[in-house]
Amino acid sequence: MGFKETKIVDQVLNEAIKYIKHVPRVVDSTITEALNKYLAEDAVAKFDVPGFNRSAVDGYAVRSVDTFGASSTNPITLRVIGFMSVGDDPSKYSLNPGEAVEISTGAPLPINADAVVMYEDTRRAGDYVEVLRPVPPMGNVSRRGEDVKANEVMYRKGMKILPWDLGVLASMGIYRVKVFSPRVAIISTGNELVEVTDVLSKGPPPGRVVNSSRFVIEGLLKSLGCEPVYLGIVGDYEERIAETIDNALRDYDAVITTGGVSVGKVDYTIKAVMRLKPEYINHGLSIRPGKPNSIAVVNGKPIFMLSGFPVAAATGFDVLVRPILLHMMGATDDPRPIVRGILTRRVSTPVNTRSFVRVRVYLGRDGKVYVDPLALTGSGVLSTLVRGNGILIVPENREGFDEGDEVEVTLIRPLFVEGS
Repeated sequence: MGFKETKIVDQVLNEAIKYIKHVPRVVDSTITEALNKYLAEDAVAKFDVPGFNRSAVDGYAVRSVDTFGASSTNPITLRVIGFMSVGDDPSKYSLNPGEAVEISTGAPLPINADAVVMYEDTRRAGDYVEVLRPVPPMGNVSRRGEDVKANEVMYRKGMKILPWDLGVLASMGIYRVKVFSPRVAIISTGNELVEVTDVLSKGPPPGRVVNSSRFVIEGLLKSLGCEPVYLGIVGDYEERIAETIDNALRDYDAVITTGGVSVGKVDYTIKAVMRLKPEYINHGLSIRPGKPNSIAVVNGKPIFMLSGFPVAAATGFDVLVRPILLHMMGATDDPRPIVRGILTRRVSTPVNTRSFVRVRVYLGRDGKVYVDPLALTGSGVLSTLVRGNGILIVPENREGFDEGDEVEVTLIRPLFVEGS
């Protein structure tokens, strides 16, 4: 007996979000610890950056008025009274009319200086410098607060902290920030499962399989700045599954289960969740692979019930878990690399179903990009995500693509090169 009816992903997301009221855990962390996490509050600059007027070039700090009228045929001569380097105090020198200070890029302007003449526009003669071109007020100067102004909001709540942001935050005087750090429980179901640590040398017994989906989910959660907490293998026991999920909902921001969501005799996860009296539940999605992927909301918290097959679970994470966790943090998804290529053979998919086809994308010897489908069936064939490097998404309103069609592919690894 199969699924009687499944809904499209967008409809399920819109429905489920209405019932999710829980706000994920927020932690106070150093900026380094905040890497790849999402801000839980705006980040406001403590002071101006730069904190002083500084030279944008190597040359001579001057009073701009002293350079007016200068030319190569009528240079203006100024007396050089010293040298300013990066890190010097601006009060080290104070310019009087007719004076200049040699200066390095990034060094603060001395008192009374309001411009810098580049070396290329000067001619040095002992303790004097000839200015060959006039410079306007604030010419060749990086002004105080030009980069960031004090009290300016540079980072909004929900923004993801990337490596270069760490330097910007530090330059703004920020060392600690509040970030979302959702704790997400992972519960594996299925009597057939064994842990990899139990079968490292001899492999799983006949009929048993290594619980690989757990690691896929852990990695995907970490990529979202979440803290995955693995609660172990529960097995195919409805009452125990329900009890484990119920306990997890008390301590964690969300729960992810794998396995037991199809329509077979030993698929108990949906029944177990129904015991918890969810405000919302949807069993099955119009996607391929991953039709059994489901979601429920209990006490304002989401329960993601994913397929036990690794690729189907990964697809379910992408279309269900990722957008909802991001919504809970007020964040948006990272942009993904898209490439266009020529399909090497026909791809047939069911109508009214969003299909995620694993493909190998490569640069041909003719300089064209080609897209070669790897597997059209087999939601557990995890190796195709390694042998391949892209996902071809076929929307619900199509029955596939023809050989020779130019299609868009989401890359998950770099392009291959034909023959390599």
